[in-house]
Amino acid sequence: MTLRSIQRITITGALVAAFSFTACTEKQQESADTAQEQHQAMNHEAMSPESTTHNTVADAPDYAAAADPIKQQVAQLLGSYLKLKDALVATDPQVAKTEAQAVLTAAGNVDVAGLTAEQQQFATEKLEKIKQSASGIAGAADVAVQRNHFEALSEATFTLAKAFDATSETLYYQFCPMANNNEGGYWVSAEKEIRNPYMGEAMLTCGSTEEVLN
Repeated sequence: MTLRSIQRITITGALVAAFSFTACTEKQQESADTAQEQHQAMNHEAMSPESTTHNTVADAPDYAAAADPIKQQVAQLLGSYLKLKDALVATDPQVAKTEAQAVLTAAGNVDVAGLTAEQQQFATEKLEKIKQSASGIAGAADVAVQRNHFEALSEATFTLAKAFDATSETLYYQFCPMANNNEGGYWVSAEKEIRNPYMGEAMLTCGSTEEVLN
């Protein structure tokens, strides 16, 4: 093989490698741009005036006529949940462990004895889910593991509070489609402003309000 042929092959190989590198870089940039656009779109949706109209996304029976003691007990449970949510927003696993234990205590204090059979069944099912999820959070040192238990805890807490009309304050049932490996996750907040407990500082305002409980 002549020297000229070797030079021609070397130049051709270098051009192919350069083209491949450029194409790969452009593809990575396109993916990053797409992810950023999706995140910006979700933030815009969360702040958009149209987002103030919400449907019912969490079904719950109407037990608002139940006696006051259970309303107060569920309200205390909700208060402990909201502190736990704030700990996850702050990505503080140690505080989350403490607040999850408080949720467990509050759930154990809910007395269903005075309820009807139907109300007892509903409340017992939700309380068991709350206890199971809160136990998982209280027993985990890794915030990622804690967040994996938070979806079930949020659904059970919200529907329990909704069914028994347990609070006079407005609650916002909020959703992040990117939580739980893009499977999505709900949480309950007493504030309209999005503060994402699944993402923390990484994507603090990612999400939208899906239901408002007045």
